[in-house]
Amino acid sequence: MTTSPKRVTFDADSFWVELSDGRIIGVPLAWYPRLLNATPEQLRDHELSPRGIHWDEIDEDVSVEGILAGRGDMTRHRQAVA
Repeated sequence: MTTSPKRVTFDADSFWVELSDGRIIGVPLAWYPRLLNATPEQLRDHELSPRGIHWDEIDEDVSVEGILAGRGDMTRHRQAVA
């Protein structure tokens, strides 16, 4: 069974993804700098697919697999934390 996004909502610090299996997952916007810096209008302008969420104007894609694995933006290298 594939778990797909049904709905996405936002607050000041996070976005919330309601999945087809009933779970609601909170994701920090800080994990995705493009989303963190987007306007409310840009955030609302997204498309859902069976595998994730796409924001065309800001060129961002977030997969359900990545959300469930706790992965953030994979296009930037993370600095080591001491």
